Amino acid sequence: MPAHYVGVVHSAHVERGKAAGFVAFSHGREAVVRSLNPGDRVIFYAPKTDFDGDPVQEFVGHATVTGDAAYLTEYMGGFEAWVRNATFDEVIPVPVRPLIPQLTFIRDKAHWGMAFRQCKFRIGESDYALIAGRLLGRT
Repeated sequence: MPAHYVGVVHSAHVERGKAAGFVAFSHGREAVVRSLNPGDRVIFYAPKTDFDGDPVQEFVGHATVTGDAAYLTEYMGGFEAWVRNATFDEVIPVPVRPLIPQLTFIRDKAHWGMAFRQCKFRIGESDYALIAGRLLGRT
């Protein structure tokens, strides 16, 4: 059974990963991508467009991990990052704020942004179905 994750990255990084066919997290840390398995699904949440960019606060990507192993590659800005091959679906960006009351991984609804302080975290089936359904235009 595949696991479901939220990856917290800037929207420019999601576009780079989509174009190259891989996922990366936390400035290319190896351990974060090594913990994934083929078939795992990742929903990407973008707090901003880039490091110094404009606020986004939307779910902006959906990927399925396809790679059997993590590998090191050149990434944005000429630095190297550990990545894992993945296929990306076409999505409709989904603002987070309307979903906050329904998302179980957001325990403190008043301070919802704290839930996104991790680079990658596992979510349950109901949260995944809610977000992915909207991202993929199914609901």
